[in-house]
Amino acid sequence: MGTPANSDCAVSPIRLRVNGRACEVPTAPDTALLHVLRNDLELNGPKYGCGLGECGACTVLIDGMAARSCVIPVRAAQGRQVTTLEGLGTREQPGPTQQAFIDCQAAQCGYCLNGMIMTVEALLRRNPQPSEADLRSELHHNLCRCGTHVEIMQAAWRAVQLKAEAAKALPAGTSGGAA
Repeated sequence: MGTPANSDCAVSPIRLRVNGRACEVPTAPDTALLHVLRNDLELNGPKYGCGLGECGACTVLIDGMAARSCVIPVRAAQGRQVTTLEGLGTREQPGPTQQAFIDCQAAQCGYCLNGMIMTVEALLRRNPQPSEADLRSELHHNLCRCGTHVEIMQAAWRAVQLKAEAAKALPAGTSGGAA
């Protein structure tokens, strides 16, 4: 006995745009976006943490906004731009927010960093000059079990600085929202 065609368990091609690339993944529409990113597209920036959208380790950007990919069904990402940690820069040329976390050595185990970086990136895309209260509020729901919160806040401030420097370096009429 097969699965009905209209069932949420039916596997069908899901079209996504991830890190600027179009892709098609055969999966059930209710599959968590995180599982598709990690298992099908081999993007390992987003981490599986709590599985409940509480810790932030799985954070990605959807249309520029921070989103917990462990609780978002892949069907909800169709037709939208998904950006993972890998989409912010490369190992050789990290994006400004990534570079800030490297500069400040804001990692101990590193498991939470994906969420921290993606959350800061989303904030800076909306508000390039956040206050300390803005940064703290934005990062409030991202958990770090190692206790590197001081370094994470330093990195967030460094990201503000690096993003501002990058924006000043752009030629007139160029948008700098991608990195």
